[in-house]
Amino acid sequence: MKLALLTPQFAPNLYDLAAMLQADRIILQDVERWSRKSRIHRAQIRTPEGTQWINIPIRTEDRKKAVKDVRMDHSEDWVTPLLRTLEYNYRNSIYYDFYEPEIEADFKSAYDYTYLMEFILYIQKRLFRFMDIDINYELASELPDYDSNPDLLTKQLGADTLFQEYDSRHYQRQAEQKSDPYFEHPEYHQHFEEFEPWCCILDILFQFGPESFRITDQLVEKVEG
Repeated sequence: MKLALLTPQFAPNLYDLAAMLQADRIILQDVERWSRKSRIHRAQIRTPEGTQWINIPIRTEDRKKAVKDVRMDHSEDWVTPLLRTLEYNYRNSIYYDFYEPEIEADFKSAYDYTYLMEFILYIQKRLFRFMDIDINYELASELPDYDSNPDLLTKQLGADTLFQEYDSRHYQRQAEQKSDPYFEHPEYHQHFEEFEPWCCILDILFQFGPESFRITDQLVEKVEG
């Protein structure tokens, strides 16, 4: 059994999506401590100069809490600048105008949520739906046999393969028996010159829309073949 042990992300990159798609079981570590270095609250997008991060602000007093207990900081309007950043960098993408109304409404709904976890799972579900991706996961907080030691958890669950997040050594406890999913980063057409890897799935959605499967299928086709 292949187990993917990941932190929740509202817009994963392709490596993390590959881990999800190739795993038999996915556990989201919502009981572990939030880290500013993680991608729980942020995602990388394409820009004319290369890449940059979009961020969801977190309440200062919650930064040492477990992910499930972290609240978003709504003291200032953060959604409008985030949407403007997406517009500035993606307005010339083929499908930006097609998805923009729904993406805008989805992010503005953040103000209906208090906790980061609830909101990012909502956004992730919406993005996966747009891309026709079906992901089933479990929350660590709902597992009676969850253990923060990834090697012990893998053994307890009877998994023989463990996937963890890409470049997560600074915020995710690394397992001795960690394996990598099969992954060769797809190189696809972006709306700026040259190709920048490690962008989140928003980059693919705005460029490929309903044909996003042309990219995401590459994450599993050689494994299945």
